[in-house]
Amino acid sequence: MKNNETRDRVRELVRQVLDSVPDKQETKEQLPKHVRVSSILKYHEKEFDRDESAKSLLTEDDFRGLEIGARVRVAENAKLTPLAKDIVNGKKIALVTKVSRKDSLKVKTVGVGCDHGGFEMKEKLKVFLSEMGLLVRDFGTNSKDAVDYPDFAYAVAQAVSEGNIDVGIVIDGAGIGSAMAASKVPGVRPAACYNVALAKNSREHNAANVLTLGSGQNSFAEVKEIVHAFLTNEITEPRHKKRVGKIDAIERQYKNSD
Repeated sequence: MKNNETRDRVRELVRQVLDSVPDKQETKEQLPKHVRVSSILKYHEKEFDRDESAKSLLTEDDFRGLEIGARVRVAENAKLTPLAKDIVNGKKIALVTKVSRKDSLKVKTVGVGCDHGGFEMKEKLKVFLSEMGLLVRDFGTNSKDAVDYPDFAYAVAQAVSEGNIDVGIVIDGAGIGSAMAASKVPGVRPAACYNVALAKNSREHNAANVLTLGSGQNSFAEVKEIVHAFLTNEITEPRHKKRVGKIDAIERQYKNSD
């Protein structure tokens, strides 16, 4: 009798355990088809978490405050102090080497110009362009004193038109006014660009030869990427060349009418 009671209790316990386990089919249906972890996705979409590529020697201060597994962009020949190496190894920080951009350039000479609002950005940009291996001509302005942007947009555009420089870059507050002024010079196709996609498109589709930027529209980090895209792309497709030819034909109609 006792054995039967014990057996029954064991069976009841087994039944309770089985009832508590969800059916495989039911579990499968309840599981989401896709799991999107936004924080992880956002992290992997970033190329790097900190940019220290302007420095040839990196110290422990350049890596402080970074999370474990962070990525830092560094120059090709950058050296680390012993303490910096300890932090990099301890936090498993990945060093992303900045690739030289000189080999992909489509131009050799660049003219830069600006009004008073773009002066500071122009000065920084000259250094960046020189580091890329380009010959840079500065058409002014040379201070923060108030000036008129058409004067400097015209100077850069004229140099492009006459073949004295390959391309030009002009900076004012928004980039629009300088584009308008430069467009009046024969043979000049200016493009006001606020992101990399526009800069690339302006070269590949429109054969733009003057880039205009707005000092109040982009950070210098963004400007560097925009300029890089402009200088490392060019028109190649016959269909795009045909359309640019039509733009030039429109210009010739008005030139001939004079």
